[in-house]
Amino acid sequence: METTRQAESEAATALDGAGADGASDEAPETRAPGGDGAAPDDTGGGPAPEKERPAPARPRRRVPVDGFLTAPFPWYALDEAYTGPRRLHHIGQGADGTVEHGSLGHGDEPVVRADLGDADSPRERFAVVVTVGDSPVRRSADGTGVLEATSEASAAWLAGQGLLAVTWPAQMDHTLRDDWLEQQTETAWALADDLEGPAWSTLMLPVDGVPTPFRYRESEFGWVLAGSTPGGVHLGAYGRGLSAYGLGFAAVKDVAAYADTE
Repeated sequence: METTRQAESEAATALDGAGADGASDEAPETRAPGGDGAAPDDTGGGPAPEKERPAPARPRRRVPVDGFLTAPFPWYALDEAYTGPRRLHHIGQGADGTVEHGSLGHGDEPVVRADLGDADSPRERFAVVVTVGDSPVRRSADGTGVLEATSEASAAWLAGQGLLAVTWPAQMDHTLRDDWLEQQTETAWALADDLEGPAWSTLMLPVDGVPTPFRYRESEFGWVLAGSTPGGVHLGAYGRGLSAYGLGFAAVKDVAAYADTE
């Protein structure tokens, strides 16, 4: 794979882990029906059971549009067949401040899920499209090294890391979670480095109306795919709840409009 461990570090930093979505490392607090109020006694003199309250809405994360407007490549998102909410998600910049990759969100804003198998947990439906500019081999801004060219593997790595950032198994303490994330990060790196391997299948999806091959894989946590546009821009995507099989991608005409939706 043409990316380096330096790119791995930059990608992980740019995504900000779970914090990129404003989520906490703690498992979301759950509350049993009836709350913590005492049950009424037989005479009716006890306090009435407290009604279950819905969890308060998490403030929507605001992402400045400025960086998206200065990117030296076109942004891609789901095409017009998708009619749900859209938003700015994240950008990643190089040492010299140049925007090198970024993502646009669709559907629910992804949050860390405490238990993906919990039948009572809310069902997220989201897809995040990652656009990676086609960077040639060049010297780093500080002159200390060489940055290798980007590729589909770069997009697969960023998408895999994005999905990991909003995923962790239930009932896991911090120490075990750190070990789990380290193991899963290494696995995501290895998978991105072997797009022709058995873990990936081929999925044909339209890009600007043209059928384009993508590498695709799925797990209990969601799905990841990666491919390239005819113009050399690399695309990655990850999601849950929305089927990847019915998606299509298109260049964004006005990325500033994404800052005003939802």
